[in-house]
Amino acid sequence: MNFSRLILKMFEAFSIERWNDLIRPFELVEMDKAAEKMVLAYIIGKYEEAAGKKINWNWMINASLFDLFKKIALCDIKAPVQDLIKAEYPDEFLRLNEWVLNQYKPYIDDKDFFSKFTIYIGQKAKSIPIPEDDYLTSRVYLAAHKYSTMRELQMLKLVNERVRYEKIERELNASLAKYSELRGLQLLLTKQRPFEFLLKIEQLRFQRRWNQTPRIPHTSVLGHCYFVAAITALLQKECGANLCQKRIYNNFFSALFHDLPEAVTRDIISPVKQATDALPQIVKRIEDEIVGRELVPLMEDFYSSELMYWTSDEFENRILRDKKNTSVSFEELNQKYNSAEFSPVDGKLVRLADHLSAFMEADISIKHGITSAHLVNGRDNLLKSHPAGLMINGIDSGALFLEIGAR
Repeated sequence: MNFSRLILKMFEAFSIERWNDLIRPFELVEMDKAAEKMVLAYIIGKYEEAAGKKINWNWMINASLFDLFKKIALCDIKAPVQDLIKAEYPDEFLRLNEWVLNQYKPYIDDKDFFSKFTIYIGQKAKSIPIPEDDYLTSRVYLAAHKYSTMRELQMLKLVNERVRYEKIERELNASLAKYSELRGLQLLLTKQRPFEFLLKIEQLRFQRRWNQTPRIPHTSVLGHCYFVAAITALLQKECGANLCQKRIYNNFFSALFHDLPEAVTRDIISPVKQATDALPQIVKRIEDEIVGRELVPLMEDFYSSELMYWTSDEFENRILRDKKNTSVSFEELNQKYNSAEFSPVDGKLVRLADHLSAFMEADISIKHGITSAHLVNGRDNLLKSHPAGLMINGIDSGALFLEIGAR
């Protein structure tokens, strides 16, 4: 896989504006939508699992990546227009999908991954059936997609005349009604506890990263979290190990939720966190206390321990042993603990993805001509922390940073 080119392509989703024909009280971009959709998919999916049903999380992770790829390629064609092409000009719609796939051939040389991309595009076009085992998963994912759009509209309604949005609202309500059997969606629509949890997470969408300096494009904490999850999902394909399904699932969602504490503590920039030797540990301890007091009561018992596992020691390679986090090496993850019973997580891979995201946020702004001492220092410090030859979970991180920086 041409990894550096692909993630640079994905970064474009931070610049794709949503709802640009309505008055917008805050920036609405595609990366943030992808993030909120997957948060919602997790919440809704967990209610289905609690009812004894099976969710194919890895299908859903891939679906989120493939949808983002397609959105980046077709950002100038609004979804309703695509729907009309699909309904009235099916042959042209198939050619359009082929064009999208061709745009990514230079970026993806992993034949299995590209095959899954092709199949998914076919499933969305309804030219390829979704397997029966994945039908519920696809419904959870689509419900999350529609509800995340509805949440955006609900916020836009506050500053727009009704005539501007009432048709869209009717269509969204009709779409959501198709998924009314999903318990998690029912609770969200009636503003029960998962809705209160979502409100907290949505605060990450309003928090801007690098908020002490001008920068282009702006990135929210929530959008950054999805980008880190996407990078992690792609990096693990390059690490030389055959990861079990639980490990793939843990890696993606631990990355997606890695900044969850900031929903209640706000983003404390790295230079401040590291102002004294003891401060990082103090900040982490305070974050854990606030999360326990303000976020955990809003979570359901059937997923709260999992979320806490993901956000505790989030950048350490680890397993669950006797219900306790245990740090292990990458070699141990591969040779001894690569199975669901240990709930393995490549935390160091998540940290690498987090650093790559931060590096790109600074480097791309500088290349656009919007720079500052904060951005230059941040970029240079990240480069120094990944020298040539540094291997992190099977990835030559030094070479990767140099390659991305050179583009």
